[in-house]
Amino acid sequence: MIEKKLKYTFKNKSLLSQALTHSSKSADNYERLEFLGDSILDFLVGEYLFKSTNEDEGYLTVKRSHFVSENYLASIFDTLNLQEDIMLGKSMRNAVSKAIKADVIEAIIAGIYLDGGLSQAKKFLKNHFHLSDFRSVQDDNYKSKLQELVQAGFKCAIKYVTQKTENGFTSTFYMDEDKISTGKGKDKVSAEQNCAKNAIEKLFKV
Repeated sequence: MIEKKLKYTFKNKSLLSQALTHSSKSADNYERLEFLGDSILDFLVGEYLFKSTNEDEGYLTVKRSHFVSENYLASIFDTLNLQEDIMLGKSMRNAVSKAIKADVIEAIIAGIYLDGGLSQAKKFLKNHFHLSDFRSVQDDNYKSKLQELVQAGFKCAIKYVTQKTENGFTSTFYMDEDKISTGKGKDKVSAEQNCAKNAIEKLFKV
């Protein structure tokens, strides 16, 4: 039973049903709930980190981005084994992407909030998110992390310009037309990852 997996029993079962329904299945789907859940998740993770450490804003922003990222939310979906519980249209069978998994978790959080209040949403995070591990969080996908951080804090276009050199590759990261950082690597991927890492350290001081 899905409510046993979630460790929460809905009073309004229609909220749970909506949170599990993709737009390919019905117009009454999780999209609006996902919008609300995204904001609730940002707040609850931010509140937890704020109360748990005296580190600065840049540190808090990076740590929060880990717990609200598509990859992390998709891992929560997989841990809860919700694959058979979501409702998809025929065209979407066997096509549960990471984005869909993340959206469903955010929609569930919103559903719990609307059904039982903020305290129950917070309890859901306590039961299923490992927020207390924030100090040991390591994410070496710096490009993905940088994109999430920039989208959350800035309104600008981003791009990498990567060129081959004698010793490998050099990449430069731009926000609009402003040059932010450079990075080197033996291949294009590692150069861009190093470039993104340097940008994070410069922009968010971590």
